[in-house]
Amino acid sequence: MNQTRTFLLFALLAVAYFLFMAWEKDYGPHPPAPTVASSASAAAPASSDSVSVPTASGSAAVPGATSPAPGAAPAIANAPAKVAPSQQVTISTDVLRLTVDTRGGSIVRSELLDYPVTPRTKKNPDPAPIRLLDETPSHYFAAQDGLVSADGPAPDHRALFQATQTSYTLAPGKDVLVVDLTWTDPSGLKVVKRYTLHRGSYVVDLDQQIDNGSAKAWNGNAYRQLQRVEPPAPHYSNFLARISDQSHYGFFGAAWYSPEHKFNKLAFDKFAKEPLHASATGGWVAMMQQYFVGAWIPKAGETDTFSTAVVNVGNTSRYLIRSVGPQISVAPGKQGDTSARLYVGPKLPDVLGATAPGFQLTIDYGMLKIFAVPLHWVLAKLDKLTGNWGVSIILLVLLINLATYKLTNAQYASAAKMRKLKPRMDALKERYGDDKQKMQQATMELYKKEKINPVAGCLPMLITIPIFYGLYYVLRDSVELRQAPFFGWIHDLSAADPYFVLPIIYAATMLIQQLLMPAATGMDPTQAKMMKFMPVIFAVIFLFFPAGLCLYYVVNGLCRLGQQWWVTKRYDAMDTKAKTA
Repeated sequence: MNQTRTFLLFALLAVAYFLFMAWEKDYGPHPPAPTVASSASAAAPASSDSVSVPTASGSAAVPGATSPAPGAAPAIANAPAKVAPSQQVTISTDVLRLTVDTRGGSIVRSELLDYPVTPRTKKNPDPAPIRLLDETPSHYFAAQDGLVSADGPAPDHRALFQATQTSYTLAPGKDVLVVDLTWTDPSGLKVVKRYTLHRGSYVVDLDQQIDNGSAKAWNGNAYRQLQRVEPPAPHYSNFLARISDQSHYGFFGAAWYSPEHKFNKLAFDKFAKEPLHASATGGWVAMMQQYFVGAWIPKAGETDTFSTAVVNVGNTSRYLIRSVGPQISVAPGKQGDTSARLYVGPKLPDVLGATAPGFQLTIDYGMLKIFAVPLHWVLAKLDKLTGNWGVSIILLVLLINLATYKLTNAQYASAAKMRKLKPRMDALKERYGDDKQKMQQATMELYKKEKINPVAGCLPMLITIPIFYGLYYVLRDSVELRQAPFFGWIHDLSAADPYFVLPIIYAATMLIQQLLMPAATGMDPTQAKMMKFMPVIFAVIFLFFPAGLCLYYVVNGLCRLGQQWWVTKRYDAMDTKAKTA
């Protein structure tokens, strides 16, 4: 196998892959336009807006729509003429700030205090934190929960709860913060919804205590759901900013997991075509995006029903994934309870793995996770030693080069030997002319006689390809690298180099390597021209790559260049010595 042809193949694969991703984003399939309900049917939920849950005496419909817009009546047939006003309750810990609406007692906003929208600078030392859950219509994303019953009252996520205060903060020296919301019914049924937050944790415990003070048994189900709109396309000031932004290549959509069905995800444009309806034990449902995830996690061992739906609210489509728990029966004068956990936070592998089985799979490394996961593990260990992800990337390069030293040494030794054989190869070409079969036979005999292995030049390249793509996904989807600074002008390793210094250095490294590398025998003029343009092509491609990936390849290129120079110099010295002997 010719090393130059292998290099060309690798380059073309890289170009084709990233062009395909750009095309898929701009021209790929998109969700269908939302259907607007007519005025005749606006008073009732759409067919996708509810799901029937079997109970002891019939079935209860779990609502899909959220609480109505201000001034509008809720889309429920038996809604009262006037809706009592609700209030918002703020719950703060050291890492989370949640906003709970007493209309439903659901979380409508979550702010991740350790993850600012923009990097902290001297001019802006305290930027606004990332909002994962958000009540803003254009970015709507809510974590809702409630109870339903076919034969009695039940507070769903549109019922009005009561809170004793509007602000709760985790006190210094305390590790747990508990917030209670209460709903009561004239029949004597009382439900206390309790949120428990822990210091340093993105997990919110939800417990619902059902106190049946009525004269008859209460039967119903608990449900939890995540509902969001598709995020609007980012607005860029220019083409370069758009194509260098890696965020729009990440997966946005729903996901779920169970031991029976393993990990699955559903893009927004597949909701209507491939609706989910499945029973799962010990699983979870989630909404994913780059770097962050929101998920409802039922109790371990509980069998829930998972489903998805598209909910039309006005002119907007909202995408919903829901988990409905098993039936709950509470006798008169007795109490019952149900619980689940909500995760709203970053995709940290160790945290996700400790939160629920399979939860770390929400870090979307795609098909190359077999390479990306160990690469991330090594980088994380190195970061603990260095405290800088850029330095960790450099150390990773050195470790990989040490591991592949013998292979690359064989590659450059083979290239040096082949350069010495060029006059003899040219002679064979003149002798056999256009007889490719005889030319190939003579070439292989010459390789065998001179103990040259042409495959030796291919092996390092085959190792480089999976590392290239695996590391690309690690740098694109690992939240630890988001806004991670290196040195000097690089303030975010997950974003493109703002001044294109690293791509230019890498192109220069490639050019010098070409000068040291002999021209491949039998290469046609078109291939030769492509090889000359390879440094320019790669410089253009790397303009839009994360700076961390460029850093990896710059250091790797410099290591390979030094090794190639040393091997070439050694073989030249050996050849000179042999001629003078």
